[in-house]
Parts: sequence; structure tokens; C-alpha cells
Amino acid sequence: MLKQLIPALLLITLLGGCTTIQLEPLPEGMTEQPPADWTQRSRSLNQFDHWQLSGKLAVRQPSDSGTAVINHWEQQGEQYDLALSSAFLGMGSTRLLGTPGFLKLQLANGDTYQSSEPETLVLAATGWQLPIDSLTWWIRGLPSPASDFRLLFDDRQQLAIIHQSGWEIRYDRWQPFIEDLPQLPAKITALKDDKRVRVVISDWQRKD
Repeated sequence: MLKQLIPALLLITLLGGCTTIQLEPLPEGMTEQPPADWTQRSRSLNQFDHWQLSGKLAVRQPSDSGTAVINHWEQQGEQYDLALSSAFLGMGSTRLLGTPGFLKLQLANGDTYQSSEPETLVLAATGWQLPIDSLTWWIRGLPSPASDFRLLFDDRQQLAIIHQSGWEIRYDRWQPFIEDLPQLPAKITALKDDKRVRVVISDWQRKD
């Protein structure tokens, strides 16, 4: 069934474009005013573009929900290598290799698929809506440069929420994982309509 489903989905053309962010009342304790060190902080995180993390991924949506272990997620510039393990839907070990606008997905049974629509391919293979291209930015605490965004900061002058592409990304916990870098996310939750993606990071490493 999967082999029949994927080619059909790959024929779908998704329309892109910037999203206008609706201005809504700010949650209590939040501000859109960046802290004084935000420019330097975001520059440091943007330059931190060769890294590896491990942790857990949980997806909840009306059709299917499940969890996966992130064995490794290595990012080098725009290229990513994400290895997941999960018993959910018989996924087993699944590997995602890609760049913005391109994904190669390797399933545990050896089948390999590739697409210029990464989210469509992930959805076909796993049943999960996973905004993988944007996650490579959100995971560091940065908005994706691909579309409009809105940033909210808490009373500790820490990034609390990113609104982008219809998603609300909440930064639930930050930790000082790497010396000489700002704190990095240890737990983030991305919400869109009735879908939720949660990532808990147990370890960050700088790669040479």
C-alpha cells in the first residue's frame, strides 16, 4: 500500500509563499520586544550550523500518533541526516537525508524514496505531518528564513514562542549544552490545528 501511495502523493504540487502573521493579543507575560542581546544571540545560533543532537520525538494528530527515538540528527549547513527508531506503524529504523526542498527517506526494509516535497514524503511513509525543513531552524531557537514569522519573548528575556507557517512553536525548556554558545532548546512543542510535534533533546554536540 505504501508503494502505491507514495507515487500518487509525489504528483501533488504544493503552493508556497509567505504567510501573513495575524496580530493577536499577547499572552500574559509575553512581549514582542527582543532583549538587548537578541541580535548577538541569534547570530551565534545561526553560525552554529554543524551540530548533532539526540533525544526523542513525539507526534500527536487525529489520524496517527506515536513516538520515536532520535538516534542522531546531524546538521551540516543545509544538509541533515536524521535517524529515527520506532515501533510505531512498523517504522523500525528510518533515516531522513535531505536539504531544503529535497528529501531521501530510507525505510527499515531497505526501500528508499526521494522527493522535492519533504513533508509529503514523510507523511506518505509515516503518516506524520512533520515540517522537517523548518524544524532544522526551530530546533536551534531560530525562525526559518522561508516565510514571515512572529517572535514572542518571556519575562526572563528568553524566546518563548515562534509563530510561522501556521505553526506555533513553544520553547518549554532551555539548557546551556555547549560552552561559548547561548542556551539551546531542550524541549520544544510545535502546534498546528489539531497536530502536535514535540522534541525533547538530551544532548547537543558541536561538530567540526
